Amino acid sequence: MPGCELHPASGRRIMSDEPARPWLVLLGLALGMCVTNSFARFAYGLMLPAMKAEMGWTYAQAGWLNTANAMGYIVGSVLTMALIGRMSASRLFAFGMATTTLALIATGLHEAMWWQTLWRLAAGLFGAMSFASSGALAAQLFQHDARRNALAIALLFGFGGGLGIVLSGAVLPLLLDAYGATAWPRGWLFIGVTSVCFLPLGLWAARQLRSPGHDAPAPARLPVRSMLSLFAGYGSFGLGYFVYLTFLSAWMTEQQASARLIAMVWVMLGLCLCISPFVWRPVFARFKSGIPLAMILACISLGSALPVLVPGPLGLLVSATIFGLSVFMSPGAVTNFIRHNLPLQSWGAAISLFTVVFAVSQTVGPYAAGWLGDRTSSIGTSLLAAAAVLLAGAGLAATQKPLHRD
Repeated sequence: MPGCELHPASGRRIMSDEPARPWLVLLGLALGMCVTNSFARFAYGLMLPAMKAEMGWTYAQAGWLNTANAMGYIVGSVLTMALIGRMSASRLFAFGMATTTLALIATGLHEAMWWQTLWRLAAGLFGAMSFASSGALAAQLFQHDARRNALAIALLFGFGGGLGIVLSGAVLPLLLDAYGATAWPRGWLFIGVTSVCFLPLGLWAARQLRSPGHDAPAPARLPVRSMLSLFAGYGSFGLGYFVYLTFLSAWMTEQQASARLIAMVWVMLGLCLCISPFVWRPVFARFKSGIPLAMILACISLGSALPVLVPGPLGLLVSATIFGLSVFMSPGAVTNFIRHNLPLQSWGAAISLFTVVFAVSQTVGPYAAGWLGDRTSSIGTSLLAAAAVLLAGAGLAATQKPLHRD
């Protein structure tokens, strides 16, 4: 519902298309991000050691399930890009959140590889639809206040993603330690029930925001060539970051880490994700170029390498801190760049295109990392390789210049 707010410069009241309770709307969108991003994509990394041990998988097989998830993400991203001009972002978000919840519950019902592949694929497909549309919706909040707008975008990805990892990290390792590897279906049930609890506020939030109407100006052709450096950097992010979140628990298990240490590291990771928006807010507000993404990728690279370079609890906790303060700010950096450099009616299409690039690149990461871990008999090698890819992406993103707007 539209509201009325003060113009930040003049102090005069102006009419706005923004909802009357924007922070509550943002919370609903963040809960959707929690379900479709953290639960659907990253909680698997916590249950991977138990599922791998119970089913006798290799690292390549374990990585394949997240590759399947990423393949679904590609399909969902392409569908979103095709539908974003014909269907409102709010409907795409609501549909994606509800169907992802169903996919999470189904994942814990059967152990066969074909069943796991099917529902990991479905979670990626439906999750991508909600992910891409949520960025376009959050970018509509606080349009007359650049600082609060930047904070809202950052909170969507940081708090939304961080909350899911805190909940997963606090419960799943201890659950599996208490009941053994055979308890992994209970882990998926916990995630599914929690997602159901988040649904009402998420669906309500989606109804409060509307995409530009059919009578709005048609989106201009996206200046893809002018954004190639940012596309390359974001592609490197997709290729490298997923390795850490897929295999961190496997690496810790390989190093004989206790369940309490695994839980502590993941909770630290999630808490840092929650506060990361406040760390990067000044950077987002200051830069209109690729510098924010470059800085974020450099930090993710360091966080990915530290568990191997500095083995032990201290290295793991510092790694989780640096990685957590940075990783989910990458989509925020891209959304912020789009908001600064493209007109409103192009935001949905641009975010969808970046999501496709991200989805394609991340498809390679988990399986390739698992294959490399099998060949070297240590998943630590894969973490170092991912760190190198991320560092290269930081260099590419740093060359992205602001776009010229009419």
